[in-house]
Amino acid sequence: MRIFLMLFLGFTFVLSAGSLGEEQLRSAIVKVYTVTKNPSYSVPWSSSIQQVSGSGSVIEGHRILTNAHVVANRTFIEVQRYGERHRYIAHVEAVSHQLDLALLKVDDPSFFKGITPLKLGDMPQIEQKVSVYGFPMGGDTLSVTAGVVSRIEHQRYVHSGESFLAIQIDAAVNPGNSGGPAISDGHIVGVVMEGIQKAQSISYLVPTVMVRHFLKDLEDGRLDGVPAFAALTQPMENPALRRHYGLSAGEGGVLVDKVIPTGGLEGLLKTGDVITAIDGHKIQEDATVAFRQNEFTNYEYFAQLHQMGEKVRLQILRRGKKMMLDVPLIKQAKDLLLVGTYRYDRMPRYVILGGYVFAPLTRNLAVRVARSRIDLIPYVEDFVHKDRREVVLLLRVLPSALSRGDYSRAFWPIETINGEKIVNFDDFYHKLTRSESQTIILKNKMGEEVVIDRKEALKMQPMILRRYNIEYDRSEDLR
Repeated sequence: MRIFLMLFLGFTFVLSAGSLGEEQLRSAIVKVYTVTKNPSYSVPWSSSIQQVSGSGSVIEGHRILTNAHVVANRTFIEVQRYGERHRYIAHVEAVSHQLDLALLKVDDPSFFKGITPLKLGDMPQIEQKVSVYGFPMGGDTLSVTAGVVSRIEHQRYVHSGESFLAIQIDAAVNPGNSGGPAISDGHIVGVVMEGIQKAQSISYLVPTVMVRHFLKDLEDGRLDGVPAFAALTQPMENPALRRHYGLSAGEGGVLVDKVIPTGGLEGLLKTGDVITAIDGHKIQEDATVAFRQNEFTNYEYFAQLHQMGEKVRLQILRRGKKMMLDVPLIKQAKDLLLVGTYRYDRMPRYVILGGYVFAPLTRNLAVRVARSRIDLIPYVEDFVHKDRREVVLLLRVLPSALSRGDYSRAFWPIETINGEKIVNFDDFYHKLTRSESQTIILKNKMGEEVVIDRKEALKMQPMILRRYNIEYDRSEDLR
């Protein structure tokens, strides 16, 4: 009886200690309420207001870690502690739309009273158990779901469209869980990012290795972002391809197809080079590297671990000769692409002349019209050049007596204005508004023309803006 009593008391003590730790953990989970102003890229002077919610966790430095997509395009943010109903006003300290991560601050110091910040843990192992904490749809109180790590590899982050290392788990995740932590052994092992609809319990986390990259990047008070490897490469699984470039049996690597202009690698890396290792890690023939024993992901992972401005070491095979190169990482993906990555936290740019609406081609716009305008795809797949850094569109034409015959023109890429090439939207804007020519002549790649009578357009502009209830003829940054 005495032995049984001791065992019972010991078991009770363990439960109590576990409950105390669990309560401390839960106190660090918060609900995030955001009011967003979502712009319309096809009607760039308009927007809609929406209320969304997500989750977050308190980490060191009186900061709340959450997703970028929870606070993207925000106008007002509030946070609520676990077990309380009062909401505190919060603001964004830093946001990485690339990594879908954000840090929030609360000015009221009482918000953090009694909260023990959560610590970041290491990357979990496959089949390691995790618990997801957050405030998903279906209720107002804290929800906890359990699962295991099922896969770790590169995935496309929906918010940015870029690919980084991600953790796949089988715990149930729903809207509202975004930004909440996945906990294992009392530490954060990932930040809930997204779930796959129409799939059974497939969800993704931003791993702590990328969270640490974000936090380290901010140490100097400025967010530089994750560098992109400024070259296009292909796997070398085909035996004939491998023989042609001199790879022996057992050797892997990637073939350099193109060195992206303005990316900082020109003159160092060359088309036809075979990259066989990156930072000392052997590249497999399918373009992957081992980041842990028997676990593989995209070889660019080791470039993405670097901070902007650092160098990555490549082992290459050039015309049969092995070489070592230290190449700089100086650009993000958005800086390399002719049509950059998704834009957030700002209204679209535009200018109107006589009902002709002009705007830059953005990825936000391109994804909405891609199915109906396949002629835009070559621009989306192209890279920045020294003489062209952005694509400018005749976005739409507002019908009036001035624009008869042009009503059907929309998403029309402009190549020249009055015979001059266009570098970017700023260049186009200056040429459009400072022109003293009687007519504005626009041409596309096929040589089609749109001709605008400048004097008549300026005369009719106020009437056209009133007719379509448009307050300003240009975006705020151009006023």
